[in-house]
Amino acid sequence: MIKYALTCEHEHAFEGWFGSSADYDDQHARGLLECPVCASKSVRKQIMAPALAGVRKTAQDEVPGPPQAMMMEAMSRIRRHVEENFDDVGDAFAKEARAIHEGRSEQRGIYGQASPKEVRDLVEDGVPVAPLPPEPPKKTELN
Repeated sequence: MIKYALTCEHEHAFEGWFGSSADYDDQHARGLLECPVCASKSVRKQIMAPALAGVRKTAQDEVPGPPQAMMMEAMSRIRRHVEENFDDVGDAFAKEARAIHEGRSEQRGIYGQASPKEVRDLVEDGVPVAPLPPEPPKKTELN
């Protein structure tokens, strides 16, 4: 397995795991890669040192260090803040975000689900949206 840092034409950064560098090249050539934020198919690798599965790891690699732990804690706090203070509008997110942006609905923080196409349409129309950080892994799910 190999992990690549990827970015789309809108500079959304994300990562992808592939069976090999050839798998990445094949999926890229066939247009199968897509930005999880805006659904853009214009995806490219970022400069990075690739992470290979099965490569020797040091003890430092096994346990999240201070930067990783701090990032996980920050993402957890952001998610918790959103869940406690914003309205969960479920799968009506795209419709409600557009209504708020256009002044047809009350101005407030919302979160919910949207398809990649809905997100792409919102971004193209200038509606400010951002992905909610994922839930942090449970301690039982860590190596």
